[in-house]
Amino acid sequence: MTMADKVLVIGSGAREHVIAQTLLKGKSVEEVYCAPGNPGMLADGIQVVHLAQTNHAAIIRFAQDKGVDWVFVGPENPLMEGLVDDLEEAGIKAFGPSRAAAQIEGSKTFAKELMGRHQVPTARYAHFDDLEASLAYVEREGAPIVVKADGLAAGKGVTVAMDVETAEAALRDIFVDNKFGSAGSSVVIEEFLEGQEFSLMSFVKGGRFWTMPISQDHKRACDGDKGPNTGGMGAYCPVPQISEQTVRTAVATIIRPVVEGMEAEGTPFTGVLYAGLIATADGSKVIEFNARFGDPEAEVILPRLTSDFGAAIKAILTDQEPQFTWEPADKVTLGVVLASEGYPEKPRTGSPLPPLQEAINQAGLADSTHIYYAGAALSDIDQAGDPQAGLVSSSGRVLLVETTADTIPEARERIYSLLDSHQAEGFFYRHDIGSKALQE
Repeated sequence: MTMADKVLVIGSGAREHVIAQTLLKGKSVEEVYCAPGNPGMLADGIQVVHLAQTNHAAIIRFAQDKGVDWVFVGPENPLMEGLVDDLEEAGIKAFGPSRAAAQIEGSKTFAKELMGRHQVPTARYAHFDDLEASLAYVEREGAPIVVKADGLAAGKGVTVAMDVETAEAALRDIFVDNKFGSAGSSVVIEEFLEGQEFSLMSFVKGGRFWTMPISQDHKRACDGDKGPNTGGMGAYCPVPQISEQTVRTAVATIIRPVVEGMEAEGTPFTGVLYAGLIATADGSKVIEFNARFGDPEAEVILPRLTSDFGAAIKAILTDQEPQFTWEPADKVTLGVVLASEGYPEKPRTGSPLPPLQEAINQAGLADSTHIYYAGAALSDIDQAGDPQAGLVSSSGRVLLVETTADTIPEARERIYSLLDSHQAEGFFYRHDIGSKALQE
């Protein structure tokens, strides 16, 4: 009889929470450690390990000491810092791209040039290293226009400017105020694209890939797509207004050439490749690539998986054929983020979390509705024995409430009735997640 695996998940957010929980659902995985994790994960049987994701040597030692079979690297920063390279050099299998392959997220210019070489449809763009030249370009091109910090900015380095003044202010934020640090040492300025956005993620190994159901994220902080860009305020799956033919064409014209192109060029990709796409009048085009699961998209995709997640990832890592089966498309999964007031600019932290899990249990929804924690910490007056008691907010996005239902209206009603009846001081959330699917 084959022994079940021990897996280490790197990261601390709701994305890593759902990865770890989904791994534990399958028979192929018996233990999941999460480093550094967060205390909201404990109730799901995830073992939280207080290791910094920047300390590669300590992560390697822990994996060796605990007999970890393989590692799943969740966030972008450790991928860009070469954690997968270091793990593999130590003889530890890891699911995630190398430092070189992770450039598809870490450098907008790398991604744009890759797409150019392989005729992948994307927005027309220009790249700049200084303020004056970028301002002149915006003045010449006019608005609407999109300004992106070239490097990693946690989903916040993008400004969709509907007028020239907003674009110029975004450029000064990057070059003068150094708002995004080293991520803003250069910028990519793109044409504005109109259409419905959707996220198409794939499990990848070398030149092979296995696509997931599509989802739609909500990036802006406030209802009606108002306010600043965030890391994501909610998502849903499937996306009925995006046709199957649109997805098939996107796979053929975007995913396949990028995956095969990266392998052919000597930077083969292993892990989750995220394509943020927009369905325009001229067909689907790439807005961005990420080198990992989208967040909050992961929290509405992985709950739909009906097969053994750990077995599939291990199969990919060992060059076997993985098996992925999903909830039928007539079921809807929807998630809403509860964020700290002031997010994304200056989130207010330390607020006690509302008793949402208790409300879910009392409503008899524990089988269909789940909480995935992100910016949660234990307060000083934690009640012993209950890992979810005494949780307070510790960052911008605090948690995501997810449910699977028969229809989008049913899913929305279920989540919003929970959130609306447990409104707590210090938090906010969008009230229109999934509404675009109802407008068609």
